[in-house]
Amino acid sequence: MKLITHNMLTSKCLKGVTTGYPLSIKATNVKVTEVDFNPEFITRIIPKLDWDVLWSAADSIGHSEGLPKTVEPKFEDDEEFLKKAHRVLLEIEVEEGHLTCPESGRQFPISKGIPNMLLTEAEVQ
Repeated sequence: MKLITHNMLTSKCLKGVTTGYPLSIKATNVKVTEVDFNPEFITRIIPKLDWDVLWSAADSIGHSEGLPKTVEPKFEDDEEFLKKAHRVLLEIEVEEGHLTCPESGRQFPISKGIPNMLLTEAEVQ
């Protein structure tokens, strides 16, 4: 699971959960795979992200080094920043571990890079 995906996941379909965001990550296996740098894509996606959640997720899996805690104005002109964001968003992947709902504590396994967010019938609102 790439951190760009994590930034969009929520568990608010669980009974009794109103927000279910952000899910915490516990990674047991993290893979780094080089991906071609696309500054235009990164520039377009950054305003759509919850940067605090992204930084915390990267930090929780040991990949926040050098990544600023905040997005500066005119970030689109800072190629070094865009490369760091690219790395965290697209090259870091949680292969194994789990996500945890902040409200219910329900854990969702991550296996082979895929988070299993399926709920039982009893868990659905």
